[in-house]
Amino acid sequence: MSQNTPASLDFDPADPVTLTQALIRCPSVTPAEGGALALLGVVLSAEGFSVERPVFSEPGMPDIENLYARIGNEGPVFVIAGHTDVVPPGDLAAWTHDPFAAEIEGGTLYGRGACDMKGGLAAMVSAAIRYRRANPDAPGSIAFLVTGDEEGPAVNGTVKLLDWADRRGERFDHCLLGEPTNPAAMSDMIKIGRRGSLTGKLTVQGIQGHVGYPHLAQNPIRGMVRLLAGLEATPLDAGTEHFDPSNLEVTTLDVGNPATNVIPAQAKAVFNIRFNDLWTPQTLAAEIERRLREAAGNAVRYEISFEPTNAVAFLTQPGPFVAMVADAVEAETGERPALSTTGGTSDARFIKNYCPVVEYGVVGQTMHQIDERVATADLVTLERITHRLLTDYFAAAQHA
Repeated sequence: MSQNTPASLDFDPADPVTLTQALIRCPSVTPAEGGALALLGVVLSAEGFSVERPVFSEPGMPDIENLYARIGNEGPVFVIAGHTDVVPPGDLAAWTHDPFAAEIEGGTLYGRGACDMKGGLAAMVSAAIRYRRANPDAPGSIAFLVTGDEEGPAVNGTVKLLDWADRRGERFDHCLLGEPTNPAAMSDMIKIGRRGSLTGKLTVQGIQGHVGYPHLAQNPIRGMVRLLAGLEATPLDAGTEHFDPSNLEVTTLDVGNPATNVIPAQAKAVFNIRFNDLWTPQTLAAEIERRLREAAGNAVRYEISFEPTNAVAFLTQPGPFVAMVADAVEAETGERPALSTTGGTSDARFIKNYCPVVEYGVVGQTMHQIDERVATADLVTLERITHRLLTDYFAAAQHA
């Protein structure tokens, strides 16, 4: 256990607001554990969960602490997943409230991780505690998969925690991941999938020379423009029922040339593609290579490489579980949420290999920003939604 392990609690963890405050006060900037997982371990152990804290390592990467907790010995197993690590706060002087003080002003809780995602995780922990206190003999099991490596390289976190649990014989039926999915209000959006991500690095070779003697040189910038135009000339696809069209964005373009009278020797570009479920990283890379060959012809010398990726597109097909989550949101907010696959990547890309997963959490407008914050009313609403979902889920299982 971490040296930051609290000896006792001076608050009721069934209150999502106070639990969120306690977590925010743990400075768990990736890869530091900061006391956040230790706090959750104490909270869950006191409520009867068995808690384990595996640490995973990888050469060249920081060791990462994780948490797995479970209550119940039979199926179905409902998993709640999340992360306690947060991004750095940035310029502390720019914050109106200390990012690790968890201060409340005007019904708003300020702090790093308030919406991404200590608030969401705390609300779900509170809901599970309240459910189990009222239903100590309820059938089925509730488990927590919590990592400290979601905001970092995501190498020693959820992906290894899932494998660790699987090798121990743990089996999961459904998962709720508490990422901040809502754009503006708690009734807005459930994520039922995510796009994949593929990064390519393109280098065009030229011949360096004097701009006054262009016949003795070969300008790689012209070749780069030609290749990039070829990549973007035709849309990759038109999207699918649940996904927007795949999009390619050039993120860097560099020739490393400080002189205005020298034609550079090479030009480099990096691009990232967020792709839908029409593609795999392999089929997409093959399409990019085909487009480059076609655009280059025999006139452009280039090299293309792709960074390894574990971010693949996936979809949790709408069905009874997705509907149950949407029903719980509608029952507590009065509005039915949209089903979406927008945004970046999340640890759902790992969880989907073990069980169906959907994402739902608080409003994410200020994630990673100065003065990150969450409405305390939204934390209470999320706790009620999660409590209703747990109640409905295990009631349905009992009558199945």
